[in-house]
Amino acid sequence: MPILAIACQHSKDIPVTFMVADPGHFHAPLVLKSMYEGVSPKVFVYAPDGPELKDFETRVEGYQKRAENPTNWELTEYRGPDFINRMIAEKPGNVLILAGNNGKKTDYILTAIQHGINVFADKPMAINTEDFTQLESAFSEAGKRGVLLYDIMTERFEISSILQKELSHIPEVFGVLQTGTPENPAVTKESVHHFFKYVSGTRLIRPGWFYDVEQEGEGIVDVTTHLIDLVQWACFPEQVIDYKKDIQISSARHWTTDIKPAQYRESTGLPGYPDYLLPSVNADSILQVYSNGEINYQLKGVNVRVSVIWNYQPPEGGGDTHFSVMRGSLARLEIRQGADQKFKPELYIFPEKTGPEFSAALGKAIGKLAGKYTGIAVEPIPDGYHILIPDALRVGHESHFAQVTRNYLNYLKNGKLPDWEVPNMLAKYWLTTTAREISNK
Repeated sequence: MPILAIACQHSKDIPVTFMVADPGHFHAPLVLKSMYEGVSPKVFVYAPDGPELKDFETRVEGYQKRAENPTNWELTEYRGPDFINRMIAEKPGNVLILAGNNGKKTDYILTAIQHGINVFADKPMAINTEDFTQLESAFSEAGKRGVLLYDIMTERFEISSILQKELSHIPEVFGVLQTGTPENPAVTKESVHHFFKYVSGTRLIRPGWFYDVEQEGEGIVDVTTHLIDLVQWACFPEQVIDYKKDIQISSARHWTTDIKPAQYRESTGLPGYPDYLLPSVNADSILQVYSNGEINYQLKGVNVRVSVIWNYQPPEGGGDTHFSVMRGSLARLEIRQGADQKFKPELYIFPEKTGPEFSAALGKAIGKLAGKYTGIAVEPIPDGYHILIPDALRVGHESHFAQVTRNYLNYLKNGKLPDWEVPNMLAKYWLTTTAREISNK
């Protein structure tokens, strides 16, 4: 096993040691963009040899060599087709980081859990109904074995989403959450993503399988996990959601993004479409990927719409975007992230009735929240208000990985997840995988 990066003194007193299996997605190295208290610098990587492992190594090395706050992870690798069996046999760590091929991920999760290994997994943890059944078994097994299975929900740490949630629970400003209708839902969330983009300042090379919905998963089961998680977290914080009685699906649909041969070559570095993609290639050599989806559903009686859209490339100066609406009896809370916002998420409040009474209530609420979120303020705009968020609170998507990882490490230290987390993860993945079945009909 070759040793990579900078050697570091390892203490036997450090209780957490990371393992990484088959890191085919750039979210795996993002977990290692920071160091963590109580975590060994030794990281044990098990993977097949190839470009995906090389990309993982390159990104971790970049974090090691940066001028500001360099990391000092010490990677020990095993390369080979039997990497999972080798990892289970050696078991040098107690927390497995998973971010890669989603068609294999649920198998990896269950295998690790069955061998008493904690799992910290990138979304999605299931991409079809068969996976969901397996995931239920994994959570049941984790409970019996006293290990923690958790997915990486970074968006809970995005400041505009945090403030939208906070304001939605201030009755003097928001009123009460409306129920809405399927045609005019009370909560709407839309996410726009891109196949070709830059991460940590370097061009992202997608693996060829990223365009295969049997391996990556359709858009309706992938990015929608973040949106559904935010709905549950914001509307019913710390409440248990039982998918068997609290969720009803009204409709679900999916549609394709067209990828040209030159775009596929540019984003993957591959000379052409692999055989497994040919069934999705039309007569004009256009690859049609079911990366877009929409779900309309009721959560505890509240009508919700979530949708995800994948374009090939963002507009100049842009990136992935998030749009969100929560409708209360007194006001509507909106997150916008378009060109008018310079592609930064901004939070707006549109009251049902403007006037000094509402303005005073909002000013009082923002003043109180400013004690917790230093520097926020409010300014009037036509028909409403804009919440001013200082740059110090906008830490960015990549930094959210350290925040959610520290959260997970605290759960490990306490020996348990909050009571609502596991049922709510199950609710989320039941919803996405069931919606996929509906859309495919």
